Amino acid sequence: MSTPSTATLSERYVFAAGRSIPEKQRAELEPEFQELIADSIEAQRASGLSEPDAERAALVELGDPARLAARYTERSLQLIGPRYYLTWLRLLKLLLAIVVPVAAAGVALARMIDGGGVGDVIGGAVSTAISATVYVGFWVTVVFAIIDRKTASLAGPIVEWTPEMLPQMPRVERRSLSELISSVAFLALFGGWIIWQQFNSFFTDAAGAPIPLFSPALWSGWLPYFLGVILLEMGFAFWLYLRGRWTPTLAITNLALNLAFAVPALWLLLSGQLINPQFREAIPLDHSTAADVAGALYPTIAITVVVIALWDVIDGFIKAWRARE
Repeated sequence: MSTPSTATLSERYVFAAGRSIPEKQRAELEPEFQELIADSIEAQRASGLSEPDAERAALVELGDPARLAARYTERSLQLIGPRYYLTWLRLLKLLLAIVVPVAAAGVALARMIDGGGVGDVIGGAVSTAISATVYVGFWVTVVFAIIDRKTASLAGPIVEWTPEMLPQMPRVERRSLSELISSVAFLALFGGWIIWQQFNSFFTDAAGAPIPLFSPALWSGWLPYFLGVILLEMGFAFWLYLRGRWTPTLAITNLALNLAFAVPALWLLLSGQLINPQFREAIPLDHSTAADVAGALYPTIAITVVVIALWDVIDGFIKAWRARE
């Protein structure tokens, strides 16, 4: 389902005001916003303005829709001070969405390069994410508190709101049941194959035992970890289906899951720890040819993993932007 992009300024204003209100209150308050806007436009038209100019003037008079919504819901904007609160909140959300995942992924990659185990990598990423959240929240708040104190005598908001700042109406792309089934089925088959390859192979050793594709040593940590990430991905697919559409929270979660799988997989592949050495040796190729194949195959697999992960992450953020609340 898709919402037309030709929405009026009034419709965009009501949407912007409604998205900062809990869903249970939107159905009650959005008609009030519409009535308020209509009355304001009528008053502007009575002063001789044309319809488009009257609409814009009415919205300018009403001001920032987030501030109007806070007034209707009796929600305080006083953490920093009402003048800077909305700017602080928007900047804080943006920085947390960027800094925290990047910092956590960087620490996780560094610990994997240093040879850390699964627990060390996950623990480092989680502790870094928590620390980054605390530091970003603290310093952004401190800066705005100082600005608020130093400019207490000034009137008006730090950025003057205009109707041109209104968000576009979302184009909602609802998650279908077929997408859920295909996603879960693929993940289940992929997880099942990881287990299956341990006991089945094209090649066997001298005792007739199958030679798995992945290094058996990984079963002490990394392969169970990947299976756990796959289970989380399946849970995410159900969450997305029940939510009905992408949101910023879902997009960030999708980013974290992709990083959790792709980063260690790439490191294990390129460091030679992912593929079982016995499996490589069992392939009926001479040494030089096998080395050439590995030299071309490993980067190809790595690039494929990166492209798929990037596409999935970008697609999630695009859909969340289109359906933003």
